[in-house]
Amino acid sequence: MQLLFATQNANKVKEVNEIIADIPNLKVVSLSEMGITDDIPETQDTIRGNAIQKAEYLWEKFGKNCFAEDSGLEIDGLNGAPGVYSARYAGEPKNDKRNLEKVLTEMKLKRKRTARFRTVIAYIRDGELKCFEGVCEGTIRKEPVGTGGFGYDPIFQPKDFDKTFGELPSELKNKISHRAKAMDLFIIELKIKDKN
Repeated sequence: MQLLFATQNANKVKEVNEIIADIPNLKVVSLSEMGITDDIPETQDTIRGNAIQKAEYLWEKFGKNCFAEDSGLEIDGLNGAPGVYSARYAGEPKNDKRNLEKVLTEMKLKRKRTARFRTVIAYIRDGELKCFEGVCEGTIRKEPVGTGGFGYDPIFQPKDFDKTFGELPSELKNKISHRAKAMDLFIIELKIKDKN
């Protein structure tokens, strides 16, 4: 089965393909692989809303089974920011380094450092929408550590670990991350559907 993934982000495609590698007969393709250059809207004020909006846009325009995900970092000391604005927190154009620096600046005097990464996957198959959510709790470090991953990974230390996402090997991160948890639920759904 071919599934269209609503992203142009090569890092996300790579991460998802690593996670679903053991599912036979499933090929996830990106927008660019399908020659889709549309600027897909993300105008909702929640992570879930953005994921649904992106999936519905693709289904309505192309009629292909598809999924979209939206992820964000929610920091308690910043009242849940950057949240839905995680990718563009420091403004346009998107820039991981500036986003990370802005968070560190805003967190400088904050004592409350708990945070979580949240992912919501919106999946449309034959017109039916289902959503899957994954959360990874952790804390925000005072400075970036590690060169792995992307985005806020070097400052996010998952609960029960002494290393950041930027330090953890990708195989381990792909087992405990917010995206992996949402993907686990999504994969269960894909396997159930393929048996029917």
